Amino acid sequence: MFKHILVPIDGSATAQLAVDKAIALARAFGSQVTAIYVIDPYPFTGVGTDFAYGQAEYLSAATAEANTAVKAAKKALQAAGLSVQTSVIEAHTVWRGIVESAVSMQTDLIVIGSHGRSGLEKLVLGSVTQAVLSHTHLPVLVVRD
Repeated sequence: MFKHILVPIDGSATAQLAVDKAIALARAFGSQVTAIYVIDPYPFTGVGTDFAYGQAEYLSAATAEANTAVKAAKKALQAAGLSVQTSVIEAHTVWRGIVESAVSMQTDLIVIGSHGRSGLEKLVLGSVTQAVLSHTHLPVLVVRD
């Protein structure tokens, strides 16, 4: 039924639950799984200089966080014996990166956590899951914690 499952991750506990759900689905359907982490290279545009710090420092920290999250997801998926691809993607908005990746990678299901980040990042990013639901025509499985 599902040949290729996309799992957007952000390093949160809810994202790990989405990975676990994708593992179960991939085993049931013999699906390939791709885990992605989307970095917004300009998340503080329009917020003001009080919240922003250097672009290079931000990208360095975001890339390190992304690599850690992708490595953990890959390890879990491979331990389950699944075919997995991982990718760190830059997109102006996280939801857009997820939706565009789903289309370009020809996935047929998105498995995403209901929420992940908190604090300032949640305020700045808004509801990524809600935006994905609003902008894709693909089936989306929302995993709650």
